[in-house]
Amino acid sequence: MAEILKLNRPWLVAVWPGMGHVALNAGVYLLAKLGMSAFAEYQSSDLFDIDHVEVKDGLVQPGKRPKNRFFVWHDPNRRHDLVVFVGEAQPPAGKYPFCRQLVEFARNLGVERVFTFAAMATQMNPEHESRVFAAATDETNLNELKRLELTVLEDGNIGGLNGVLLAAAAEAGLQGACLLGEMPHIFAQLPFPKSSHAILEVFSVLADIDLDLAELAEQARVVEEQLGELLARVEEQIGGQASSSEEEGFLPEPLEEQSVPDIDRNQIEALFDQTSKDRSKAFELKRELDRLGLFKEYEDRFLDLFQKPGA
Repeated sequence: MAEILKLNRPWLVAVWPGMGHVALNAGVYLLAKLGMSAFAEYQSSDLFDIDHVEVKDGLVQPGKRPKNRFFVWHDPNRRHDLVVFVGEAQPPAGKYPFCRQLVEFARNLGVERVFTFAAMATQMNPEHESRVFAAATDETNLNELKRLELTVLEDGNIGGLNGVLLAAAAEAGLQGACLLGEMPHIFAQLPFPKSSHAILEVFSVLADIDLDLAELAEQARVVEEQLGELLARVEEQIGGQASSSEEEGFLPEPLEEQSVPDIDRNQIEALFDQTSKDRSKAFELKRELDRLGLFKEYEDRFLDLFQKPGA
């Protein structure tokens, strides 16, 4: 860990890549709109292996393991500072030890509550509002979530670190909750910003922070229209009989891998330059990277934008 900060009653939000980019986009939106800065990196290379390497211009590049970074925001109103943890991947093994170490670091920072964000795939129509499902580590948290009229996850399980981290937090005596944004299961492999928007609407109320969600709402509107058109074509092709099984949903055929035109690469570079001077532009850059299917390629460089000046 790079440094230990003195924080005011901080809350921890942890996000990882997953269905619909729901959690990751919500986390990145917090980084961008709150002007957060990276302050530490979780060194966990022993938990991650390398299963492929990149080749550029005929040369094999050094192997890369996923990075795990911490970002911080100091609340000017002195209610709750925020720490956002962004993991590039979940470890294939050792999940509970990983989470216990993360929780230990959070406790050393004085973290009072732990939140994870995730997607909940259902048979919702893309045009419908995304519900927010919730589960908590304790009755006090659960009652607070119920007062916000969220849909309580009565039974079932929360897969991966979104749930395991909360178990580790509860074991350490920390309160926690998972907020799951609803999205259409038939489009689980596509970005669905409406779910991220729904999660952040709830979280901003819980945390009592002023968060401008206009840019995310506009992206959600555009994607809703695109998916609505795609769904209409799919239903027409199969005679209007949409799948009733969450396991057997339609997934669009993957596009053939194509080279990205120079004009798009140049636009990406221009956005990187703008974002380096104004971090509020970061979500616009993320949106463009998602549109071109390039976020994984630029992920390290993107998150490096949130380093402290001079770091």
